[in-house]
Amino acid sequence: RKIIYLSGLGKGTDLSKHLASRQEVGAILGESGVPVMEFRASIVIGSGSLSFEMVRALVEKLPVMTTPRWVRVLAQPIAIEDVLTYLIKALAYNPEGHEIFEIGGREPVSYEGIMRVYAKARGLKRLVIPLPFLTPALSSLWLALVTPLFFKVGRWLIDGVKNETLVHDKRAEELFKVNPRGIAEAVERALVNEDREIAETRWSDAHGRDHPKPGWGGEHLGSRFLYSQSILVEAPPGEAFLPIQYIGGHSGWYSYQWLWNLRGFIDKLAGGVGMGRGRRDPLVLMAGDVVDSWRVEEIVQYRMLRLRSEMKLPGRGWLQFELEPETGRQGEQFSRVSVNAIFEPLGIKGRLYWYTLYPFHKLIFSRMLEVIRHSAVH
Repeated sequence: RKIIYLSGLGKGTDLSKHLASRQEVGAILGESGVPVMEFRASIVIGSGSLSFEMVRALVEKLPVMTTPRWVRVLAQPIAIEDVLTYLIKALAYNPEGHEIFEIGGREPVSYEGIMRVYAKARGLKRLVIPLPFLTPALSSLWLALVTPLFFKVGRWLIDGVKNETLVHDKRAEELFKVNPRGIAEAVERALVNEDREIAETRWSDAHGRDHPKPGWGGEHLGSRFLYSQSILVEAPPGEAFLPIQYIGGHSGWYSYQWLWNLRGFIDKLAGGVGMGRGRRDPLVLMAGDVVDSWRVEEIVQYRMLRLRSEMKLPGRGWLQFELEPETGRQGEQFSRVSVNAIFEPLGIKGRLYWYTLYPFHKLIFSRMLEVIRHSAVH
């Protein structure tokens, strides 16, 4: 038996309450009588890490950032994949008592440095203006204004930033033979992993009946926005999927076609592909096919169709149709059809674009789903 515990990196007597409490937990575990491996990690780079999400929120939303002194405190950010590698390799190690391992990335870098690397990876230009008089208390209020996510945790998160989180003991790296990534690769991998997670997510599964309704503007998934609608179709999957498979080209988009055409016309004026490319085949769709302004990224027969927009956009957009079989009260085969708009905005322009078009999604999707239902049933 052994305990493997992921803690926070930092040394000294002036640790923040949050960081000190994490290390205190390690000390308590060490007194349990069970061998303990405590991995003290610097900033973790990956989706869900509060420090990483804080950097993302600031860079994505603010073209000009007035930054306090704490953004220049050095850390040694580590990719989430490298953290997992350490934890997995720890399974084969037998600790003696309470052993502490310091883990971090390849090089030291400040929060400001992480922001600049993230901005470069996302293709964003950001101006950073230092403001030395911003205290941690003011900084947490500033964060709360930028993103509600940090309204409650902003203060203790920033309190922890005042402590350098650098690896002084290289024992973990040498013992477990881990070659940690640098910050640029760590951020790049985090974004690639998010792309894969989004592509593999079935939104009809993620949004069950008990899933709370999102607020105005849709759901936030990392740097992406999502808007989703669904309808029950009184037809088996084989029939309910056909209108989805035939969409676009001469069949049109089943709702407010003039709005689709207007959007295509605007895209043409901007030098884009517009809506006039049609389809290769009116009945059959394959991955890679063009459907007007979209391209088929993936199709799973009778289950899912994901289209990627090829218009000129301030970001990246997808339209994903999903189908889940359901059983009626008398044992009939029905289908739950959902349509999902996913958008990854690029900077302020991208966010303005999403919020401008957001009210139209409900209007267009409601009518589109009704037509899909009617076509499948009749």
